[in-house]
Amino acid sequence: MSVFIVLSLLGFLSFTPEAAPEFRSYSCTNGSYFGPNNSTFQANLNFLLSSLTSNASLPDGYYRTTVSPSTPSTITGLFLCRGDVTPAVCQPCVAAASKEIRRLCPNQTESIIWYDVCMLRYSNGDLNAMVPYVSLRNEDTIASSERVRFDGVLSNLLKDVTAKANTQTGKRFATAEVNFTSSETLYGLAHCTPDLAVSTCDSCFSSAIASLPSCCSGSKGANVLAPSCNMRYEFYRFYNITHLSAEPLVPPTSGSRNISMIVAIVVPIVVALALLVVGCCFLRKRASKKYNSFTEDAGIDISEIESLQFELAAIEAATKKFSDKNKIGQGGYGAVYKGILPNGQEIAVKRLSVTSLQGAMEFRNEAALVAKLQHRNLVRLLGFCLEGQEKILIYEYVPNKSLDRFLFDPERKTRLDWPKRYKIIAGIARGMLYLHEDSQLRIIHRDLKASNVLLDASMNPKISDFGMAKIFQGDQAQANTGRIVGTFGYMSPEYAMHGQFSVKSDVFSFGVLVLEIITGKKNTDLYQSHQANDLLSYAWNNWTRKTPLELLDPTLRGSYSRNEVIRCIHIALSCVQENPSDRPSMANIVLMLNSYSVTLSLPRKPASLLGRRTPNRQNNVVDSDQSTCSILWSTDEAPITDVYPR
Repeated sequence: MSVFIVLSLLGFLSFTPEAAPEFRSYSCTNGSYFGPNNSTFQANLNFLLSSLTSNASLPDGYYRTTVSPSTPSTITGLFLCRGDVTPAVCQPCVAAASKEIRRLCPNQTESIIWYDVCMLRYSNGDLNAMVPYVSLRNEDTIASSERVRFDGVLSNLLKDVTAKANTQTGKRFATAEVNFTSSETLYGLAHCTPDLAVSTCDSCFSSAIASLPSCCSGSKGANVLAPSCNMRYEFYRFYNITHLSAEPLVPPTSGSRNISMIVAIVVPIVVALALLVVGCCFLRKRASKKYNSFTEDAGIDISEIESLQFELAAIEAATKKFSDKNKIGQGGYGAVYKGILPNGQEIAVKRLSVTSLQGAMEFRNEAALVAKLQHRNLVRLLGFCLEGQEKILIYEYVPNKSLDRFLFDPERKTRLDWPKRYKIIAGIARGMLYLHEDSQLRIIHRDLKASNVLLDASMNPKISDFGMAKIFQGDQAQANTGRIVGTFGYMSPEYAMHGQFSVKSDVFSFGVLVLEIITGKKNTDLYQSHQANDLLSYAWNNWTRKTPLELLDPTLRGSYSRNEVIRCIHIALSCVQENPSDRPSMANIVLMLNSYSVTLSLPRKPASLLGRRTPNRQNNVVDSDQSTCSILWSTDEAPITDVYPR
């Protein structure tokens, strides 16, 4: 008996039913009014609200009624009190709601009002409408480094609590909690009006969850209010756990014998669990020693790797088990699928080929490292999945897909006017500068090309596909490899012939890409042509003949900046020079794209004209060093000197 006295006292201390209900929101929904002379409707509304208030003292926490049915002045109303509150809390809340709704929505024929512990609504029409949805958010947000893990934990919590609520045949109310960290617990609540069908209630909850990304992404707390359901989560227990736990755990008549029985059962379980936790921690610590040196050198925390990992079941659900209808891309690395997470977030899922030679530990570490790359011109990696033979990367979804889909398509390329193309060139340069100099480690992409540049809804470029990227440690400037991989047409000569790569290899690829953006042609489009052997030769020939504008995509004629086009051609030709040390750095390229005061030295012949041997067409590269550059243009769109080779 003493156990129940203690529990009762704790419950009393943790919840104060006398506290005034907290107003949340309201909506005067359909915009129709009854006239001041419509005394019948006013009388019916007054009677309805009085009836709702008086019935709020009943233990059900829900009541629905209709006044004057089958007449022009008919009106239906209901209230719903939260499933964890007593009638002593419900009745004052409904009384306050009935009074306040008349003030907020005077002469309105349809209205709804929400408090923290109750909701009240009425209508002269359909009371089963599922709109509007009102979203309230906590201003405190989750740290960006924890955002992906938080979204996963929250998604599971909301899925669990809404499913539990929908299976409750009485109140359609449930709460749940989950540990986010060792010291933080996330609490959730879901409630639906009990007269709804299970499918309707489920639809209401699904819509509420889907509304969270647009209103409350990353928020530490949010409350979605709908006419027929509501849902909330917080990092503190905002509901009355005492009332939820009203059912006694031990019958009062069982006495000390039952208490002893509980102790006899619980203590061994607790001890066993403690030993299990200690054992798991020991094994995990021993296993982590195998790769801690790598992660420490790369600045990766083991907990960060774990927080990025998705379950295969979640990815299969998001992509409908990798349905062909969801496939949005295919490459040598594998397929890419569009997916939708339970919280409504769209993702791109790259399912790597099972023939990949990369080990599981290396895959995890590389994924964790790439996830650290945060720049507006890089596609953001959200996480990864590693189960069985599956190696999957989860990226943000970029709606316009890749640059090559627009650039090399006769119809789509018309959407890329010159301002957009110039913005794309500058954005790619900024993204590459971040990889080379501004990220935590020096990253060599090694496969920069049009198909690996994605375009968001505003046509902003985002560099993607780091499957061939290499990390340079400290002051390392160059590396060698005996395995040349990549894409023909973008490779620098020193990589194709000698396996040497550095940041200047990326610069070469950038130069090729800029020429493709200007011309709207692939680097290989001009093979077998009388104009030149390839795009670099074609560009150089026009540069030497002082006809650089002949390179311009015909769809851009009449709507371009002459000086911007010539400056981009000049930069591109400087990037594709044979000697890596002659090529500009990405820092200088960004500077040249943003300033007319920087001068660029005359470019030499592109590498393709100097007799380099053609590499195998299944390969690609990069390389590093610094050089100075300058370009002679004034700031008033009039060239000071037209710079061409003699």
